[in-house]
Amino acid sequence: MYIVETTILGVALHLIGGFASGSFYIPYKKVRGWAWESYWIAGGLVSWLIVPFVAAELTVPGYLQILRDADFGTLLWSYLFGVLWGIGGLTFGLTMRYLGLSLGMSIVLGLTSALGALIPPLYRDLFTDAADGTLSAMLTSTGGYWVLFGVFVSLIGIGLCGRAGVMKEREVPDETKFASVSEFSLSKGALVALISGVLSACFSYGISAGQPLAEAAVAHGANPLFQNNVTFMVIMWGGLTTNALWCLWLNRRNGTYRDYTDRGTPLLRNYLLVACAGTLWYLQFFFYGMGESRLHNDASSWVLHMSFIIIVSNCWGLYFREWQGTSQANRRVLLAGISVILLAIVNVGYGNYLN
Repeated sequence: MYIVETTILGVALHLIGGFASGSFYIPYKKVRGWAWESYWIAGGLVSWLIVPFVAAELTVPGYLQILRDADFGTLLWSYLFGVLWGIGGLTFGLTMRYLGLSLGMSIVLGLTSALGALIPPLYRDLFTDAADGTLSAMLTSTGGYWVLFGVFVSLIGIGLCGRAGVMKEREVPDETKFASVSEFSLSKGALVALISGVLSACFSYGISAGQPLAEAAVAHGANPLFQNNVTFMVIMWGGLTTNALWCLWLNRRNGTYRDYTDRGTPLLRNYLLVACAGTLWYLQFFFYGMGESRLHNDASSWVLHMSFIIIVSNCWGLYFREWQGTSQANRRVLLAGISVILLAIVNVGYGNYLN
């Protein structure tokens, strides 16, 4: 009975995290009178600086001392992976801007799942002397074949979602298409989705690099549920660096730095919306860590997290009528692509479980 209750709780926590991740962009859609770069970095200050600090303050005793005592290499690599992941996060926001929640989330998460499964083993093959966890080792194990098969299936699903996007661009008049996604562009969206899918996986590398910080947090009395919260701080600083440089440059180039004090816009409402979006964005990691600690299987946790995000984001896509005006054939192609991506994620998770 205890195992069943723990499993149900773990699934529920992943559902909450997936809901937060699949929903975080919605408040941004309600911001009025601000350029994209203005509301993106304003929300980023909440999600990458303020909320991680509050979370560490509440859950990790002596977190500042942990950071002071940490090895420089641990901090540096966690931060650098955060910088790379920040580029993935930046282009993730652009993907939502150009493709919408439904198509954008499906393509990015499909890529993240596939590349996240392939890049670490390939790195170990090329740059380390490791015998386990390499791409060549995957080719000699049942679990490895399941993972590689899942990657192949994921690419098929991504291709189907891309096909749905092409059909939408051909079928739907501009006024209908831009009513749900005001800056819809399949070509721009596909490019930034590819970049985002590749670099978003760097967050997990940052967690691995910051493992000594997590161990120190537990040694200082932190609940293992929250051991990664101090590591998250360092990774988020890297993400904030990337996004702040880009968005502030856009503010200066476009003259949109006036947005933050423009009384011709609903300032209080806009700030509350970006704070809500930033908080929701961070909560995905907060609840992911808690869910993983209950299930005790990172592969299962990854499967659940990705699946819930795809399901939630596509429900929101339907709610906001992002596919209004498309044919039934177009929607069937999209549904098939999403279903194939979910199947691929299950394959990858099962393969990791066997390993």
